[in-house]
Amino acid sequence: MLRPANPKDLPAVNRLLGEVLCVHNGIRPDLFRPEGKKYTDAELLKLFSDPDTPVYVYEKDGEVLGYVFLEIQHHDSGSLQALSSLYIDDLCVDSAHRGEGIGRILYERALEIARERGCHNVTLHVWEGNDEARAFYEHLGMKPQFTSMETIL
Repeated sequence: MLRPANPKDLPAVNRLLGEVLCVHNGIRPDLFRPEGKKYTDAELLKLFSDPDTPVYVYEKDGEVLGYVFLEIQHHDSGSLQALSSLYIDDLCVDSAHRGEGIGRILYERALEIARERGCHNVTLHVWEGNDEARAFYEHLGMKPQFTSMETIL
């Protein structure tokens, strides 16, 4: 079942955020700590209740197996066209349940929300080295929008 996140989901969402942190720390330990939280519980509760940052969870047999964090972004400055985008801030499926179609269900909900809100596009970021995530999003039809580059000093 796919549904909006609620306060009772905090432990499961925090557990899944930990899985994402582990992947990111493995790829970029210079940027990501081995332990910590992307959001405090108070920040998560605020996200859960804000219509511009909807969070959905996928639940099966009473267990949260995945989530998607969304953010409606409005662009209208300088040379950019006036438009809205739906940014997927985070999408995670429990590592024990990958390959079961849960990620696709979460992604398709993001597309539905984007269409309902009149968004021009859906965007997200994938860290270099996260080949599994990149392949998943490409399989869903996503294409690179731009490349961000760096020099580590």
